[in-house]
Amino acid sequence: MTDQVLLSARGLTKRFGAVTVVDDVTFDVARGEVLGILGPNGAGKTTLFNLISGDHAANGGELSLDGSHLQAEPPFRRCQRGIGRTYQVPQPFGEMTAFENLMVPAMLSAKMKEAEASDYCAEILADCGLLPRANTLAGGLTLLDRKRLELARALAGRPKLLLLDEIAGGLTDAEGAELVALIRRVRDRGVTIIWIEHVLHALMAVADRVLVLNFGVKIAEGSPDTVMQDPEVQRVYMGIEA
Repeated sequence: MTDQVLLSARGLTKRFGAVTVVDDVTFDVARGEVLGILGPNGAGKTTLFNLISGDHAANGGELSLDGSHLQAEPPFRRCQRGIGRTYQVPQPFGEMTAFENLMVPAMLSAKMKEAEASDYCAEILADCGLLPRANTLAGGLTLLDRKRLELARALAGRPKLLLLDEIAGGLTDAEGAELVALIRRVRDRGVTIIWIEHVLHALMAVADRVLVLNFGVKIAEGSPDTVMQDPEVQRVYMGIEA
């Protein structure tokens, strides 16, 4: 199993003052796996992502990618090592076109030459339904297209681990189905995915395994069906009394 583990977290802890937001969380993610992260608002899900991406420094615990420790690595090094992520609120370079937004990670994170990066970014834009917007300034895109661009930018760096933070929020059923199909294609290309999502039907259509947080503590982990039948998960996440 060790050879199959891409990301390993042991006792990850993050405190802001006296408040512990991520509390001694341990888990592994296997290569090619889709791990769903569930929990109510304030459960520590995005903070956990920030610890993995390097946006926040952990107060305790260990984190490794491909068997090498990540703690000392700044965010840009983690991108170069193969970690890509999206944010709940899209953060494009507003004065650059959609295409230019993808060229930045393709050349800096994936270290592609310009010609290779150009072809690859065009493919990603097409996959994400943004090719007609390739020359549109990112600041002028609709919210839906900015969300698509957020995913496209993460993919442009050729990640081996992709962190998706509520990427399905605000989508129609048809758009959600397109997103699920795209994420399946990404997984089939060998990309490992950790996905925070409140749109349960989208997440459950793809996730191999689910981890549930509450007040920063891991309260359940396992197959989607097993986790969703857990009385504590139903009480905490779905408001169903055991």
